[in-house]
Amino acid sequence: MAKGFIDGFDQVVDDALFWLSDHAAFIFDGIRAGLDAFYGAVLAAVSLPPAWAVAVAVGLIGWWAAGRALGVMALAGLLLCWGIGLWPETMDTLALVISAVAVALVLGLPLGVLEGYMTGLDRLIEPVLDLVQTLPPYIYLLPAIALLGFGSATALVATIIVAMPPVIRLTALGIRQVPGNFIELGAASGVTGWQMFTKIRLPFALPSIMAGINQGLMMAFGMVVIAGIVGAGGLGRTIYEAIRTLDIARSVDAAIAIVVLTMIIDRITQSLVPAQEKN
Repeated sequence: MAKGFIDGFDQVVDDALFWLSDHAAFIFDGIRAGLDAFYGAVLAAVSLPPAWAVAVAVGLIGWWAAGRALGVMALAGLLLCWGIGLWPETMDTLALVISAVAVALVLGLPLGVLEGYMTGLDRLIEPVLDLVQTLPPYIYLLPAIALLGFGSATALVATIIVAMPPVIRLTALGIRQVPGNFIELGAASGVTGWQMFTKIRLPFALPSIMAGINQGLMMAFGMVVIAGIVGAGGLGRTIYEAIRTLDIARSVDAAIAIVVLTMIIDRITQSLVPAQEKN
C-alpha cells in the first residue's frame, strides 16, 4: 500500500513537470532569457577591465571599507587568482554570486520587512524557509534543470533559493527588534508610516539586515561547486572537471581562488555597517 502511494505521488510530480514544460514553456523561456541577460551584463562589467584594474579597484574598496590591511589582502588575493591562471573563472564566479544575491535581495528584503511588520506571517513563511534550508540543493536543482535546462540560469535559480532565507529572516528580525520606546516616541511625534520606517525602524534594523546580506553571500558561495555541475561556468566547473579527471592540483588552485574571493567579499560586507550602527 505504501509503495502504491509513493508511486502515485511520484507520478503526480512527473505529470506536473511535464504539464509545466508543455503549457508554460514560454514563461520559463522568458525567465531563462532574463536571468541569462542579467548574468551576462554583470559578467561583462567585471570581465572587461584588465585583471590588474579590477584587483586595484577591489583593493581600494577594501581599504575604504575596513582599512589598509584588507585592501592589501584583497589586492594580493586577486593577483594570486590571476597568477594561477584562473582569472576568467574567478570573474565568472563573482558575476554568478553578485547576480544571484542581487535578485535574492530584490525578492527577500521586501518579504523580510513584511514578515517583520506582520508577525502572523511567520506561520506561513518560516516553515518554507526551514524546508529550503533543510533540503539538499539537488532536490530543487532537478526541477530547475527540467524547466530551464542546463546553464547559468539554472545555477542562478538554485543560488537565489539558497541565498534568500538568511536575508528574509535577519531582515524580519531587525525590523522586530526596534526598541518599543522609540516606536512610541515616533508615534507621539506624529510621524508618518514611511517616516517611521526610514527614520526609526530601518536605522535600528540595518546591522541585522547587513548580517543577512553577508550570510546570503556566504550561502551563495557555498553553491559555487554545485553550480558547476548544472552547466554554469566559473570555479565550480573547474573543480567539477578536476574531480572527474583526478587533477588534484587544479582543484586545489580553484579551491584557493574560491576561499580568496569569499574572504574578500565577507570582510567587505561585514565592514559596510557604519560604526555607530554596530555599537
